[in-house]
Amino acid sequence: QVQLVESGGGLVQAGGSLRLSCVASEGTFSNYAMGWFRQAPGKERDVVAAISWRGLSTYYADSVKGRFTISRDNAKNTMYLQMNSLKPEDTAVYYCAASSTLLSPSPSGSDYDYWGQGTQVTVSS
Repeated sequence: QVQLVESGGGLVQAGGSLRLSCVASEGTFSNYAMGWFRQAPGKERDVVAAISWRGLSTYYADSVKGRFTISRDNAKNTMYLQMNSLKPEDTAVYYCAASSTLLSPSPSGSDYDYWGQGTQVTVSS
């Protein structure tokens, strides 16, 4: 059974930073695109950032451009999301996702086949 496990969430003050990690249980994920999504209470799940299989191409939601950085270390089967200058509106459950077919980053959740359980990020004002 393929598993994605997120970590690194927590409570932080506005302006602070957090780094999320997502570890994949299988090395085959290094061959495909991955992404971070988030869902706030009462809202739909939205893309945050996505990254191509080699990490050379990325996509960012407008709301996080210049503040968040997505990266991956395929040797460690791990994807990261560095979040700086956090705002209260960044509060959400953050999910990592992996494709089994896609090479390029996609902002559409339907393009991803596997999802982690989520990690809570809370930004206080």
